[in-house]
Amino acid sequence: MTSQKQDPDPNVPKAVVSRLSLYLRELQQLLRVGRKTISSSKLGSRLGVTDAQVRKDFAYFGQFGYPGIGYRCEELVSEIRQILGTDHTWPAALIGCGNLGQALLGYRGFGRQGFQVKLAFDVSPEIVGRSFEGLTVDHLDRMPELVREKEIRLAILAVPAKAANEAVESLVQAGITGILNFAPVTLNLPKSVSVVGVDLAMELEQLAFAVVQRTNSSK
Repeated sequence: MTSQKQDPDPNVPKAVVSRLSLYLRELQQLLRVGRKTISSSKLGSRLGVTDAQVRKDFAYFGQFGYPGIGYRCEELVSEIRQILGTDHTWPAALIGCGNLGQALLGYRGFGRQGFQVKLAFDVSPEIVGRSFEGLTVDHLDRMPELVREKEIRLAILAVPAKAANEAVESLVQAGITGILNFAPVTLNLPKSVSVVGVDLAMELEQLAFAVVQRTNSSK
């Protein structure tokens, strides 16, 4: 069986898309250490899933394995990036340049995976006009104008919870269609806008729960 793409199933489960990102990271790491090929069983074992799950996940998008070879790492990286839409650079806008926003501006992983923060906004007089990581912070009032000018569709929201929905209204009006939300609040969004929430405190709660459960089960 050779590599062969197909039109993706529009009903691909969210869990499958999440695993695609994990497969991509693992394959990129394998390439960095000089690995050329890998089997579904070895790829799965590195990520804690079965070889059947690996093959099922990729089957939503085509057939990418070779008899007696497995997957060609470089080729599969290219295919996954096309599926995820990260085979080109996505410009993004950052809303909120406090401590979290500044840390995000310094995160090198965005660039490695095909994302570049092109614009940064805030409302604080102490922050607007300053430069972080070579990017000058504009006032949020200029966001609609600049986002349209740069044709940006993705935004990263790193503002306090009380300011999130007001900022989102401006983002939607400016034509943003995808938001990565770090604000600990549920956003009111039209169906035309996709959102992924990152609540760090919630993740720690889930981790604490897992630790407590494991501790209790070992007693």
